[in-house]
Amino acid sequence: MSNTRPLILIVEDEPDLAQLIRDYLLAADYTCHLIHNGGEVMPWLENNRPTLILLDIMLPEKDGLSLCRELRDKPAWAQTPIIMVTAKVEEIDRLLGLELGADDYICKPFSPKEIVARVKAVLRRTLPSQPTALIELHQDSHHVTIKGQTTELTTIEFSLFKLLYDSPGKIFSRQFIMDNIYSDYRVVSNRTVDSHVKKLRKKLQELAADQEVIHSVYGAGYKYEPTQ
Repeated sequence: MSNTRPLILIVEDEPDLAQLIRDYLLAADYTCHLIHNGGEVMPWLENNRPTLILLDIMLPEKDGLSLCRELRDKPAWAQTPIIMVTAKVEEIDRLLGLELGADDYICKPFSPKEIVARVKAVLRRTLPSQPTALIELHQDSHHVTIKGQTTELTTIEFSLFKLLYDSPGKIFSRQFIMDNIYSDYRVVSNRTVDSHVKKLRKKLQELAADQEVIHSVYGAGYKYEPTQ
């Protein structure tokens, strides 16, 4: 039975912290493997296939950013969920700017319970056995349907929602949204993005008041992650 449980690779150079995370994940019915040195990750992955990788940035020999890039460049690991861990809040902006392809980011210090919650959330939206959310986008008409109910979005609202919708759980900074959604960048600001997100949320909540799908990430931006 145990071999059917998701395997979490914990790459963390602080042994006590790694063990604490491991204990909480084991209690949540996951299996775990610990690696404390970045240089040992790729050799281990040659013979093992974790369900998710919890990847610290600051590691000896090879840092987490380099490992994330390397994994995303390899077809075998391009879709494996990765949660990046950093000790610096300001590092989040740099991570977002690099667009490394990680599925989530978390800052130290954190509670072990938060790690477990993040792991569950990422696996819930990435494991193929999970049902897809009952949300449909209609490109031609700029309509969105939730639980059988439909509403019309403006061109900007639809483009914004599609950007988030196409990458569930991925955090998009306001700057990235401005650079990729708006044709006339000169008249756009953070307030413009926030205003359009607010209007979009209102329309979506009118269709399903109990289904929050666009989440604000403090100091980072927005992500699409429908509640279950």
